[in-house]
Amino acid sequence: MVDRRFWNKKQVLVTGHTGFKGGWLSTWLLDMGAEVVGYALKPDTDPCFFNVCSLSDRLRSVIADVRDQDALTCVLQQSQPEIVFHLAAQSLVRRSYQNPIDTFATNVMGTVHLLDAVRRTPSVRAVIVVTSDKCYENVERIEGYREDDPMGGHDPYSASKGCAELVTSAYRRSYFSDKNNPVAVASARAGNVIGGGDWGEDRLVPDAVRALQQNQPLVVRNPEAVRPWQHVLEPLDGYLMLAERLYREREPWTGAWNFGPRDEDAVPVATLADMVFRIWGKGSRQASTDHTQPHETHFLKLDCSKAGHILGWRPRLNLEDTVSLTVSWYQQALSAEPRPDMYKTTAGQIADYESRLKTLSHG
Repeated sequence: MVDRRFWNKKQVLVTGHTGFKGGWLSTWLLDMGAEVVGYALKPDTDPCFFNVCSLSDRLRSVIADVRDQDALTCVLQQSQPEIVFHLAAQSLVRRSYQNPIDTFATNVMGTVHLLDAVRRTPSVRAVIVVTSDKCYENVERIEGYREDDPMGGHDPYSASKGCAELVTSAYRRSYFSDKNNPVAVASARAGNVIGGGDWGEDRLVPDAVRALQQNQPLVVRNPEAVRPWQHVLEPLDGYLMLAERLYREREPWTGAWNFGPRDEDAVPVATLADMVFRIWGKGSRQASTDHTQPHETHFLKLDCSKAGHILGWRPRLNLEDTVSLTVSWYQQALSAEPRPDMYKTTAGQIADYESRLKTLSHG
């Protein structure tokens, strides 16, 4: 379990804090009493989690680009963080086909800039670089991918995440492997995260929410594609647990880690869409008639036995719980005026999740 006392007053930098996943991580850290500095571009959707939860009122937010090495280095040296979570990324597969140069520049060189800035910031003790389950060379196998499987990627996004893993490994071995160096570096690979507050383009749950708002059927591109779905709190729980251990000691915590869902929660896109509509109480879907879609993998699953055996982490939410939490968040956010305090709602879901962990651990 995450140790809330550990995080109280910790100085933490989160890149990508204006995004969906970075916003949830920032909220959890703030709720535990951490001093959070965020570094990211402006939110690229309206609405967005960052604004709906009024995070700019609760942390120091720096709006800047990870491709700007000088700006990123300056922020690290000014804020002197103890722990760094690197989530800033171009995270969309279809957008990577449209803008491959920006995708590689952000995801690869952005990681280089972050790790090089860490080299020059003496306060840092632990770094977690968040990549993706798509960093693996996908051969459409049934078995889950393990941390020592080859990196790869058919599309620019997947390839850029594989490159980011190689960059992280190279920096860790070249600059942070000396026992006298206090910085411990790890990378984290998660599945397809869902949860309240994601309004990204070309993502299943946000597309479903938009279709529901417009009273139109959801158009599904690849209904039979199997993805490892998980609530956003599940991998974040793993990241926080891992960061605590990295802070205290280097081994065996450095290196790469998978944080995916239970095997039975890797289901087809159509199955998840139908579950969203059933729990919401309305909605429908139809298959896309556009047959010119770019290549996307059909089957993808992670093997998380390393995190289970060594870190003691495992997914706690089943898919029904995951979708129920997600639908509940959106329904509250979209309810009639007066709009509820969505930061409080988010913190409440985090508290419920932590209570579930306590119950399960004691059981």
